[in-house]
Amino acid sequence: MPADNRLNILLAIIVTAIIVIFSLDPIAQDPAYHNFADQRRIFTIANFFNVLSNLPFVIIGIMGIRLVVLRQASGGLAELQAMYLTFFVGVFLTGFGSAYYHYQPDNQTLLWDRLPITIAFMALFSAIVGEYISIQLAWKLFVPLLISGITSVIYWYVTELNGHGDLRAYVLVQFLPILLIPLILWLFNSTRDNRKYLWGVIGIYAISKLMELFDARLYSIIGLLSGHSLKHLTAAFGALVFYWALQERR
Repeated sequence: MPADNRLNILLAIIVTAIIVIFSLDPIAQDPAYHNFADQRRIFTIANFFNVLSNLPFVIIGIMGIRLVVLRQASGGLAELQAMYLTFFVGVFLTGFGSAYYHYQPDNQTLLWDRLPITIAFMALFSAIVGEYISIQLAWKLFVPLLISGITSVIYWYVTELNGHGDLRAYVLVQFLPILLIPLILWLFNSTRDNRKYLWGVIGIYAISKLMELFDARLYSIIGLLSGHSLKHLTAAFGALVFYWALQERR
């Protein structure tokens, strides 16, 4: 398929998603979102395991930052190092932001959970565009995507403060890349081999979202950890798989 047609398919999906999401009524944050299954307080730390399970994000973030800064990310493209670095900075900050949120879950602390997650998402998406479509296009998108992601979170937060919360923009920047990345991997080729790493990241992230969905069910089955704690561990493993990709691909 010619490159222009493939890009037109992606553009059509993006435009359609924007039209669909903003045709909906504003989506407020459900207060029940903060009611996690595991609320045990251990060592004076509220929601202990939901807080502690964010530690792998911090560790993997440091590992990734070190890998890129020391110029050892030979499995990536030299022109995209800033995007790889931003991704791991986002992962690192997610560990702290998510731990802070889970220590005292409410809309105010949720802001600091969502901001670094969005930064990591936008950086990863930009890097994949650079690896599979065009380095030039990736650089044109990188800063606007970061700004759009951060703005979507701030917009949600401000609308919540004003009593008419609206998650639509955040939903768009959170889930549109999840839809587009598999399509990009399918339609385009990369100079990096072993795309299995990126398919692994996608699959692991999908599993983590299922664990989040079945938070209480998994907690009742496992006992020690809830679905949400397992979601943190699984999502962190996805970041680790991308770390391995930047080491191993050629």
